[in-house]
Amino acid sequence: MKRRIETKTSKTAQWTCVSRAVSFLESDKLYRSNDFLALQLLPKFLQILLKIPLFRTLYRTVFSPKGIYEYVIARTRYIDTVFQQALADGFEQILIFGAGFDTRSIRFQAQTKGTTIFELDVHNTQNAKILQFQKRNIPVPTNLVFVAIDFEQETLVHKLAEAGFGRNKKSLFVLEGLLMYLHPQAVDETLSVIRQYAGPQSRIVFDYLQASVLRQENQLYGEKEIYQRVARAAEQWRSAIEPRAFKKFLASHSFRIIDHKNAEELEELYFKNQEGKGLARINGTHCLVTAEIV
Repeated sequence: MKRRIETKTSKTAQWTCVSRAVSFLESDKLYRSNDFLALQLLPKFLQILLKIPLFRTLYRTVFSPKGIYEYVIARTRYIDTVFQQALADGFEQILIFGAGFDTRSIRFQAQTKGTTIFELDVHNTQNAKILQFQKRNIPVPTNLVFVAIDFEQETLVHKLAEAGFGRNKKSLFVLEGLLMYLHPQAVDETLSVIRQYAGPQSRIVFDYLQASVLRQENQLYGEKEIYQRVARAAEQWRSAIEPRAFKKFLASHSFRIIDHKNAEELEELYFKNQEGKGLARINGTHCLVTAEIV
């Protein structure tokens, strides 16, 4: 049986885009993002709805599982920082896996000189994004390469070679909201391909699902709600990592950890006011990681 993303636009990609759009419209600077393009990538009727404060409040408090809106904000900021640092450090290539409605190639366009950005995704989701670019007259940067792939019919190595992604170059690999949707074998294969292509000092940034979530232990803040939401979207989670075994997992794929953040650490980083008081809780199911290829 085909998964939803093989026949239709990914719902989780759409949710993420909506969350980023809502965040851009926030007045509270702790919640406000700079993703000015997220709103433009949504249908016109939704753009109108999101500009209504009451509807945004309902989205945050009723329509979104506990702490997920805050997690998307934190994850976006975290990966934005890693992305911009790679550009500042002169990385030659950036490959965004499962790019969905990612807008970094345009938002940071002024900083991307000398860096080629590749966006990898299934045909339907990628085509939906390109169509919105065309409808909104949003120019596509000349250094952005779209790589559409049918994972049942095409191999990742072949598609990357076909798109001109070079081996042994200093590269950043972005896997945002991806690994948990892959079977464990596919996770290993994906990381193996990254290792084959990565040049010296290449980095990887990704988030992962804590293993207790797949066991439905319901130990983490907001776990039950988000698990049910994802299952209803027919985009079920398939893989997870035990946090206590995380370093071993990284080492087995020839990665050295640079940074690791769980929900509590992300709250500390992004959602404290000047007095040091925490103003939000982040869904506890995921962790964020930056690592270097060794």
